[in-house]
Amino acid sequence: MAFLNYNNRTICYRLLGHCEKPLLVLTHPLGMTQGVWDDMLPTLLERFSVLTWDLPGHGASAAWPQSAGDITPEDLAQEALVLAKEAGSTRFHFAGTSIGGVIGQQLVAEHTGRLISAVLTNTGAIIGTPEAWGQRAANVREKGLAAMAGEIVPRWFGPNASREQPALLDGWKVIMGRGDANSYALLCEMLGKADFRERLRGHKVPLLLIGGSEDLATPPESLKALAQFSGAPEPVILDGIGHVPSVECPLILASQLLQSLD
Repeated sequence: MAFLNYNNRTICYRLLGHCEKPLLVLTHPLGMTQGVWDDMLPTLLERFSVLTWDLPGHGASAAWPQSAGDITPEDLAQEALVLAKEAGSTRFHFAGTSIGGVIGQQLVAEHTGRLISAVLTNTGAIIGTPEAWGQRAANVREKGLAAMAGEIVPRWFGPNASREQPALLDGWKVIMGRGDANSYALLCEMLGKADFRERLRGHKVPLLLIGGSEDLATPPESLKALAQFSGAPEPVILDGIGHVPSVECPLILASQLLQSLD
């Protein structure tokens, strides 16, 4: 675990593996931490050096400053670029889930030359509605993340994962509840505004889209629409998987990444 001071915040990240291998940057979903990638790391480190980081107010990264205003996809894309530079890489592979996929879309749209390839999972050119995200932001600010976790976390995982890992939901409720409520709310508001439907045409980045058949937050239709907007091939839909394949089926997702990044 390492830390970087950037824009008056401290970012927590991990840089793992041999520096001579190509860099793969991994970005976690909203409400979670960089730990979502842990079960994939042994497989990925055979081929890549891997950089993971905690989003603002998540894990061990500092909260978004009250004085800094809104969070934008470009703010988070810049964090990825700064961390890649810290790792000594001007170009890198990228994979992100959910809001991590939104950051990936921002990189594809505005920083194409920095990407070797991108894998976007369980995301969309738009996710949800501004009204729904605004309401969640308001609820989180009023009630706190610990109180809201019981409503939000069960939507992350498919029924198979919840059945096979009885403590899975309780564990992630604890982790979500430790986050910074305002940072989370600002990210909700960012997602309510994010719209990449007209921003991804004509890019040159090799792109793989992956979804889960049981994903309630970004169902397969979201990935299929994103494929049309971005020119990506038909998405890979993982049967029986919900919103977080890195937790639900890490070896399958790692295999998909390795195949796509050949």
